[in-house]
Amino acid sequence: MIETTKQEIERRFNEQQEYFRSGKTLGYQARKSLLKTLKAAIKKHESKLIEALNKDLGKSEFEAYSNEIGILYKEINHSLKHLRRSMRPRNITPDLHLLPGSARIQKEPYGVTLIIAPWNYPVQLQLSPLIGAFAAGNTAILKPSELSSATAQSLTDMVKDCFDPKALCVINGGIETTSSLLGLPVDYIFFTGSVPVGKIVMKAASKRLTPITLELGGKSPVFVTPSAKLDTAAKRIAWGKYNNTGQTCVAPDYALVHRSVYDEFVDKLKKTVALFYGTNPLQSPDYGRIINQRHFDRLAEMMTPELALFGGERDRESLFIAPTAYGPVDWSHPLMADEIFGPLLPILIYDDLDQAIKEVPNRPKPLALYVFSQDKQEIKKIDRSISFGGGGINCTVLHVASTKLPFGGVGSSGMGHYHGESSFQVFSHTKSMLKQPTLLDLGLAYPHKRISLKMVKRVLR
Repeated sequence: MIETTKQEIERRFNEQQEYFRSGKTLGYQARKSLLKTLKAAIKKHESKLIEALNKDLGKSEFEAYSNEIGILYKEINHSLKHLRRSMRPRNITPDLHLLPGSARIQKEPYGVTLIIAPWNYPVQLQLSPLIGAFAAGNTAILKPSELSSATAQSLTDMVKDCFDPKALCVINGGIETTSSLLGLPVDYIFFTGSVPVGKIVMKAASKRLTPITLELGGKSPVFVTPSAKLDTAAKRIAWGKYNNTGQTCVAPDYALVHRSVYDEFVDKLKKTVALFYGTNPLQSPDYGRIINQRHFDRLAEMMTPELALFGGERDRESLFIAPTAYGPVDWSHPLMADEIFGPLLPILIYDDLDQAIKEVPNRPKPLALYVFSQDKQEIKKIDRSISFGGGGINCTVLHVASTKLPFGGVGSSGMGHYHGESSFQVFSHTKSMLKQPTLLDLGLAYPHKRISLKMVKRVLR
């Protein structure tokens, strides 16, 4: 793929800045048109996007559509349905001491936005934030990951085919290109990716005090308590973990399983994986591949055959690593050091729930947390004791698919939320306006006035 030159990057930015300042993206019809164009563009290029996802990550057509394409249609439909209401200013009655004034709260776009996407869901995580940027009245520069090169090319072709670059363009390249983009005086940065790169992006944004959203990751736990329905837990954990070959930021990173159900859970998990992907997942049309050899080697170094409960097969040439589980492991095991981001599931045994809960906050705050239990008190205790971005009870990953639930991290797992209405909010500046009448000007706060301090205290208390 040809890397975009620095001169081209600056030219595209200047074009978008001028276009935004002309006011052409501000009106309801303009925003609606951009959203409808995006939906039509995805539909037109849908087969090429799915083909590219298969080439980059080995995704089946079903996985590509359900995980990447379909969710975008749902987001766009939601945004179009609620766009006029989202844009409408909200009139409020001001405080007593500001009467007889009137006030309103209105949303305004930031301007030129930069959306940097990762390689693991290269269509969804590139275009989902764009829906919010368009709805809020911004222009956008997209930066796909160079690692998912086939998808990046497909996105580039789609945008060139369907959009005016003054409203939307794609910039391709590696680290140098990203650095050039981060040096631009863009009005908002939306980054999805790893924690280390997120720190670099945040540092760059701080130089201009550019507002930013960071969607990162972390070690997301899943609890399996004695009251859990193990058949359901095994299926939903296996799906959440091994979908996209484990390369999902909200996938269960490790499992905490009560000793009393450990053996049964492991047995059911093993049978579930065989049901999903067959006895030879290498031949399964429903199981993907690791993105590249560097990430394959990183995962291979973590693998400890002596603790394998099932799986463990791998092939570097085809970038295949089988769905694998290890156990029982302890908190000091190398698999517990950092986010795994692959199809390796370490399973820890716990005896005391309170002690297990205490261990989780000793690590950075996770992006997600899941609980499989039928005991309301257990669920409440876990939920209230641990800070995490979002999660699910008796499910995994699915909270990300909702247009009604804000999605985002906390602490090192990210900042800011999007999806549904939250996408509009995150790409909008909330502006407050107070209007005072001019016919009556009591001027009680002017320096030459000497009103009673007792009266002031009575009003402002």
